[in-house]
Amino acid sequence: MADSKASTSGEWTSAQAYVLSVICLLAGVAFGYLLRGSAPTPSPAVNSAQAQTGGVPATNGAPQPTPEQLRQMADTQAQPLLTQLKVEPNNAQLLSKIGNLYYDAQQYPDAVKYYESSLKIDPKATDVRTDLGTAYHLMGQPDQAIREYDEVLKTDSKHANALFNEGMVKWQDKMDVNGAVAAWKRLLETNPDYPQRDRVQGLIAQAEKHVTMKPGAKTDKPAETVQ
Repeated sequence: MADSKASTSGEWTSAQAYVLSVICLLAGVAFGYLLRGSAPTPSPAVNSAQAQTGGVPATNGAPQPTPEQLRQMADTQAQPLLTQLKVEPNNAQLLSKIGNLYYDAQQYPDAVKYYESSLKIDPKATDVRTDLGTAYHLMGQPDQAIREYDEVLKTDSKHANALFNEGMVKWQDKMDVNGAVAAWKRLLETNPDYPQRDRVQGLIAQAEKHVTMKPGAKTDKPAETVQ
């Protein structure tokens, strides 16, 4: 892999841009069983443990950037936006864009910081709050993730991605099968033309196999994921 260290001039090199773009794509696969706030359809499901540990599959045998390299690249890419933020400190959209950069680079605490700052200015931004919830999930804080999804649904009771994500977090992280099924059924009821309807119905059917388990119960056999 090309030298991934930031240049001394602080410029965003083409090699660094390529590496981060690959990481963003891989993160979309690795974490794709949850949806970004404005994403139209679910990505392929993956093992929950891989998602929660931030596992990124190797591609073509190339070495993977370290967390430090990812942070360095995200910091460099965010620099022009941070400069703009000094001029426009109350620009909610700008803050959420910076949050997205850190989210895609797997720097979730930083993503949360900027998402929360954005939401202080525009608390009704449901897509941003959905991403905030998913960042909390990826930080291992499912209860906070669910609280954020619930806030989204107070503003937009039909928000498809918040409903989808809430179901996944309740099922995979909390083993709250009834809660997951309720979220997905609400998704299908409120979004009759949902493009992944068959997929959600499959998730409901699979989750109901675990309906006898109590919320918070542990199992040696992880719940299956839909491919």
